Amino acid sequence: MLPAAVDVLVVGLGPGGASAARVCAEAGLSVLAVERNKAFGEPVQCAEFIPNPMGAYAQPDGVLLQRIDAMQSFLPSGAVEHSDFPGLMVDRGEFDRAIIRAAEANGAQLVTSTPLVAVDAERHTARVKHAGAEHEIGYRVLIAADGPHSPVAESLGLPALPTVQTRQYTVPLNKPYTATDVWLSDDYPGGYAWLFPKGQWANLGLGADKRIAGDLKAPLESLHAQLVDQGLLGEEIRYRTGGAIPVGGLRDSLIAGDVLFVGDAGGLTHPITGAGIAAAVVSGEAAGEAAIGHLEGDAEALADYDEDMRDQYGPALDRACERRAFLNEHWRTPRAQEDATQRRGWIAFSEYFNDGDRAA
Repeated sequence: MLPAAVDVLVVGLGPGGASAARVCAEAGLSVLAVERNKAFGEPVQCAEFIPNPMGAYAQPDGVLLQRIDAMQSFLPSGAVEHSDFPGLMVDRGEFDRAIIRAAEANGAQLVTSTPLVAVDAERHTARVKHAGAEHEIGYRVLIAADGPHSPVAESLGLPALPTVQTRQYTVPLNKPYTATDVWLSDDYPGGYAWLFPKGQWANLGLGADKRIAGDLKAPLESLHAQLVDQGLLGEEIRYRTGGAIPVGGLRDSLIAGDVLFVGDAGGLTHPITGAGIAAAVVSGEAAGEAAIGHLEGDAEALADYDEDMRDQYGPALDRACERRAFLNEHWRTPRAQEDATQRRGWIAFSEYFNDGDRAA
């Protein structure tokens, strides 16, 4: 049975929504979290990398797969930049489920196969579909953690976030590997290709703006075949996945009345790298704390959440949006195959951070 009303309704149970549900439940609030997919932590739609400061979240059994120590950035000329890039490869499904279990242990009610139908912000109600029937749930705070195509945002009439598409294969890795590989090329306009090792397997994928690139399958299969020929990867494709990544930076506001947006739904994903797990957890926890403060009478708690996230993430996201705009001027032109252009658009290079530097 779904409750008729709760203190906090969380829509979406990725790392952001699960973190918000955990924080609110730990504080004793009544929490219902709804997930449209059939199983928690599935499908996995990311490269599964987290930075070292997120290591505490990799401690539960089954989460940590291997450590990463470097990044190799391949430029159009064939030049390779080697960078220190410490981090952890995780099983993203187990990562999410570990946070979900903590939320449930603290009293949150969590349900799958329950998509959002609509939100009525004036009445503080949401309609969801569960077990074949629609249910109306009253809420005091709603936390939207429902991805780049947020149904909550759509229901509230908020603008859609710009996105790029990704396609990824999980394939055999033929030798121990502790670096992430990144390919910067006009073959992947609006994005890049990647190899993220995870023990005996690796995530091989690419992101691109389909308005420019068209088909993502052909360039990914070409890269896979190239790495098979080099002996690094096996031919088997164990798992295929893909999805959208928001690339426009933060929403104009992360709050809409008593609704808070976290993670991808708030545009917190990095518009150049696509990294979003850490920002989802941090924003989910912060949104949970804001909901607690708001319900305890702090009139500024929700606005403070928006301000804090902008202070923490805004400068990096703004820079990334500027670099995307720069690259978008050059895709499918000879400039896109120049190393100087790609160096300005990728985080491993000093040119990315030099505002006075302009590619000639």
